Amino acid sequence: MNVLQRKSAPYVFVLPFFVVFAAFGAYPLAYALRLSFTKWTGAGEARWIGLDNYTYLLTSPEFWASLGNSSIMWLLVVPLQLVAGLGGAVLLANAKLRLRGVFRVAFIAPFVTPLVAMAQVWIVVFDRDYGLVNHVLNLVGLPDVGWLTSTTWSKPTLALLFLWKTTGFAIIILLAGLQSVPSHVYEAADLDGASRWRQFWSMTVPLMRRSLSFLLVIQTLAVFQMFAEPFVVTQGGPYGSTTTAGLYLYDHITASDLGTGAANSFLLVVLVFALSLISVRLLRARDE
Repeated sequence: MNVLQRKSAPYVFVLPFFVVFAAFGAYPLAYALRLSFTKWTGAGEARWIGLDNYTYLLTSPEFWASLGNSSIMWLLVVPLQLVAGLGGAVLLANAKLRLRGVFRVAFIAPFVTPLVAMAQVWIVVFDRDYGLVNHVLNLVGLPDVGWLTSTTWSKPTLALLFLWKTTGFAIIILLAGLQSVPSHVYEAADLDGASRWRQFWSMTVPLMRRSLSFLLVIQTLAVFQMFAEPFVVTQGGPYGSTTTAGLYLYDHITASDLGTGAANSFLLVVLVFALSLISVRLLRARDE
């Protein structure tokens, strides 16, 4: 092998990745960005309209309402999931816990269960007239609740579905981070007489900061992309109360308003990137 072959060999090995990335990543992204400045219905020639799509969205009450719905879903899901995920990870990390393998499978099973199937179960269980939840409420003398038909309860019901589906994933992520914490840290704390609660609050949580930050970013992205849950369970109702940012984007696509849909997607990218950047900045500030 001559000198030229040795120098070019590394580039040849990584070339397939860049080819695939350019074809299925960079090019579609650049095309969608260009599309966001045009008016196109999927047929004919795209007409350049500049920033009109962005202006329309930023002045649209429906766009801001969808972001508001997603923000409420974030408040209902992410803080609770971080707490439940960390608690579940600490529980599964306990070597004295019997049947740990069974619990791990039980926690991850909802995550690998098809979402559409579970959404159908949710529709049946939370049905106002024939659902199991309202039947139990009637047994204790409480009235029926429109879990999926009222603007008050529809978002919490969807949030519960999202929590049931993804909390097992959060536990696995945090369990991996927890198991990377050196055991001698806790041994030193035991010698100093620190209680279990003090060890958890003063040692486990700070040492898990990176894993928690990673999970925060991933789940924030997932919540603002949420589509299947409201699409299958509520179709965005009642009265648009569960029309999330992801479902609102889908509405533009089905209406053949592809330019506005592309602009909507890039506004969501900017929003999620900003939220992720804030999380990273806060993490770095704590590490300094």
